[in-house]
Amino acid sequence: MPAPLGVFDSGIGGVSILLEIRKLLNNEDVIYFADSAWCPYGTKSVEQVRERTLKITNFLVSQKSKAIVAACNTACSAGLDLIRAKNQDIPVIGVEPAVKPAHSITRNGKIGVLLTSQTLQGEKFSVLVEKFGDGVEIFTQPASGLAELVDQGKKDEQETVELLGSYLQPLLAQGIDTLVLGCTHYPFLYDKILEICGPSVTLVDTGFAVAKQTERVLDYKKIISENKTSGSVIFYTSGDAVFVKKILETLWPEKVENVTHIDI
Repeated sequence: MPAPLGVFDSGIGGVSILLEIRKLLNNEDVIYFADSAWCPYGTKSVEQVRERTLKITNFLVSQKSKAIVAACNTACSAGLDLIRAKNQDIPVIGVEPAVKPAHSITRNGKIGVLLTSQTLQGEKFSVLVEKFGDGVEIFTQPASGLAELVDQGKKDEQETVELLGSYLQPLLAQGIDTLVLGCTHYPFLYDKILEICGPSVTLVDTGFAVAKQTERVLDYKKIISENKTSGSVIFYTSGDAVFVKKILETLWPEKVENVTHIDI
């Protein structure tokens, strides 16, 4: 079996990134790890998130991953530098809130960012705002609870819509015309967010950009798959494998053959 691409997130949110990778690199074999037992990372300490990301990365390396995609804004904010330092032999691709593209998209200079508290407090986000904040106003909104609801399969339920509304209304009151989805779980709420925000607000996420960067890195490192057929996707989780499989089946367009529980 060719070496796989390893992808992980605090739960199933990173599947939004995996979907874009799958569209662009369909012939790659992939291992996806959902750290559902520890979801959400946004309420954990920096030290806890760093410990989890390092343990999961070690697992993916043990599975012969040729590259790793850290498909989680909070994990990247807290631990991306660490896992890169510990895994210098393989490339590690991270994600960050799409403040840069939002800067070029906004028409009125008012950008909202929906994100976790951990990402908001991280140095990486502060650097992003400093770098791409000139000439615009950036309004941030931590959104506790949303990632958990997606992981629990409640993305379409009324409690989710109400919670979303409570987070989006303050941003809309500021007159934003662009909204950055700063957590990989949030694209699964895209339709609900659009319903609340209306057509005048442009939603921006990082899925396609991360997929393109993954393609560039694999090509540059000369480790891109030469498979002529569709690659496999293997799912692991630290949580309840039966429950995670049930939720994945509502999000993943292909048949989910199996989800394996791994204690990490």
